Amino acid sequence: MREIVLDTETTGINPRDGHRIIEIGALELMHHLPTGKELHIYINPEREIDDGAVAVHGLTSSFLSDKPVFADIVDEFLSFIGEAPLIIHNASFDMGFINAELDKIQRPPLPMDRAIDTLAMARKKFPGAQANLDALCRRFEIDNSHRDLHGALVDADLLASVYVELLGGRQPGLSLGADKKTDIPVAVITADSASSMLQIDRDNKPVRPIRPHAPSAEEQAAHDAFLAKLNDPIWLKT
Repeated sequence: MREIVLDTETTGINPRDGHRIIEIGALELMHHLPTGKELHIYINPEREIDDGAVAVHGLTSSFLSDKPVFADIVDEFLSFIGEAPLIIHNASFDMGFINAELDKIQRPPLPMDRAIDTLAMARKKFPGAQANLDALCRRFEIDNSHRDLHGALVDADLLASVYVELLGGRQPGLSLGADKKTDIPVAVITADSASSMLQIDRDNKPVRPIRPHAPSAEEQAAHDAFLAKLNDPIWLKT
């Protein structure tokens, strides 16, 4: 099962106010495991970036001035995501921006039902608790110490780990890496060595005296008295 974990950074909050996408980060999951295939693109928004947005992601107009515009990268983006479900935190935000960009260049929108919203998943699983990406990383003990600022690919990578935990987590003890050899010696027991071990065990075993099995006179008398109380006991038919 192929899925794409996706995140964007933008010039502001609302595409209806003319704000644009400036960064796309996406990575591929196959059966909920990263394959190593990633897409990371900076985009020239052809407009200024709000100061509040710069404070969040650190991307400036001067840095993006020589980057391609959305129309130049759209085919690469659509080819990468293909028909796979899109794993997005607060999906309505990112999908709104993506579809606004597609509309500007007269491309069909992406259907909202393609998006799996991890924000909604987190709120359902942990009602009343914080559900932003940092809070979920803390909850699931996912290391996000490298996340000084928001970044589309960094956030997509963290979200991939959060998504797996929201689904229930990986199988405990399931090793997905290469097999590791150990240096623990293995004893090989042959028929001859087993016979020798058995002989040594018999030779060294302490001798215990033979236990008596015959009843004492008192035990025999008690047994005879018990039989006398029975009606035609089988023990007396010999």
